[in-house]
Amino acid sequence: MTTLISTTDTVTRDALAVLQPGFTGTTAPDWVLRRVDEGLASVALFGRNIRTAEQVSALTAQLRAVRDDVLVAIDEEGGDVTRLEVRTGSSFPGNLALGHVDDVELTRAVAQELGRRLAECGVNLNWAPSADVNSNPGNPIIGVRSFGADTQLVARHTAAYIEGLQAAGVAACTKHFPGHGDTAVDSHHALPRIDVDLETLHARELVPFRAAVAAGSKCVMSAHILLPALDPDRPGTVSPRILTGLLREEMGYDGLIVTDAVEMQAIAGTYGIERGSVLAIAAGADALCVGGGLQDDGTVQRLRDALVAAVRSGELAEERLADAAARVRALASWTRGARDRSGSEPGAAVQEGTAPGTGIRSDIGLVAARRAVRVTGSAEPLTGAAYVAAFTSAANIAVGDETPWGVAAELGRLLPGTETDTYSSETEEPVAAVLRAAGERRVVVVVRDAHRHAWMTQALDALVAERPDTVVVEMGVPQAAPRGALHIATHGAARVCGLAAAEIITAGTGHPRA
Repeated sequence: MTTLISTTDTVTRDALAVLQPGFTGTTAPDWVLRRVDEGLASVALFGRNIRTAEQVSALTAQLRAVRDDVLVAIDEEGGDVTRLEVRTGSSFPGNLALGHVDDVELTRAVAQELGRRLAECGVNLNWAPSADVNSNPGNPIIGVRSFGADTQLVARHTAAYIEGLQAAGVAACTKHFPGHGDTAVDSHHALPRIDVDLETLHARELVPFRAAVAAGSKCVMSAHILLPALDPDRPGTVSPRILTGLLREEMGYDGLIVTDAVEMQAIAGTYGIERGSVLAIAAGADALCVGGGLQDDGTVQRLRDALVAAVRSGELAEERLADAAARVRALASWTRGARDRSGSEPGAAVQEGTAPGTGIRSDIGLVAARRAVRVTGSAEPLTGAAYVAAFTSAANIAVGDETPWGVAAELGRLLPGTETDTYSSETEEPVAAVLRAAGERRVVVVVRDAHRHAWMTQALDALVAERPDTVVVEMGVPQAAPRGALHIATHGAARVCGLAAAEIITAGTGHPRA
């Protein structure tokens, strides 16, 4: 591809500085190292880049050998959305579990321990937390990624999460501004639209983001959502009214604004990634996330050259691009300072079972997952091998389908001989199939967001009618009425949530039916 101008040119370096691209492989490719040397200030890690913590540490050291203050970003929400533990499931419950417990000190501690582990690997920017109010229970993309449906609850836990993460020296990135919770469309696939009035937006969607600004969130991520009450023509990511007028001027936010991934169809399918990227920077965004789906040097060149061409044509003010690049570099400087401070100021003596330098329990994620469980009904302990039927639907792109979830693995460790199978809406006569496979064994059914899938609720009702002693574990938003002799709502599908449920199943419970 032809480069428009020399890579030593200031405009070109600024154009590279505002990109946050991904790449393939567990080491940094030559093209990434070359672009970092030319001015690229950030890179993004995804599950495909991660094998072990030691490997990630080596990868980030590789990058910092070229540029000491490079931003290394990751989408590590904990819970259902994990990259560090993409192949095993997260050691931390997600937002809904924390919101259900509603202990802001616990949320702060979980976020700080998660941040400590990221910092140990050399990751210094986390695209979390989600500050979306999950006001639409049918939302296909947010769900358990939200702290809940109560605006004030979401606001206080958003602030606590930011404080905990940044106490570990990792910049928080509060998302998805101005709020993705009331959508019925996944912006990975299409452009969502929220038709509510300004009064509702200010009283609901924007409250957690105001709390985030007050808590000092170093970064805010824009949403690819059309909100006609704010801007009838442009979605948030490319709207000057929303990014500059609302977030910067009205709400007084002075940190970094990064877009959600520009290759998502809400942007790519509407404007194309080059045009969409130019519009986003012009609207007030400072950095462009790309790389979940496009992870090559050609994409970086296309976006760099589109920004440079827009400056040369006058479509994008050179001062706006320079300001955006300066904000990226300022954040990089903050993270380097945070790293240096943590290295030069060791924490207090470490007590047994606590994370180094924090006094926080190293198993705080499991502690939180256990506290987040809601049990309805009663049952004797399950002492023999069980049969686990996982009722599944397609995972949304943010979660991905490579991360295991459920209770079968944890239950199998506690009850050897436990077996599992997966059932979907395509399964012919799922109840009959479950009963055949289970035989005389106790049935444990695992679901996620049963309220969103009619076939699941119908199958659950039929199965419980046939086998009243069935245990049901809901690992999504527990919106549907409890079913089964024992119903366990974990408020998320992280590995620790599965372990917490398995402990209850094998220990038994005398809880009266709720």
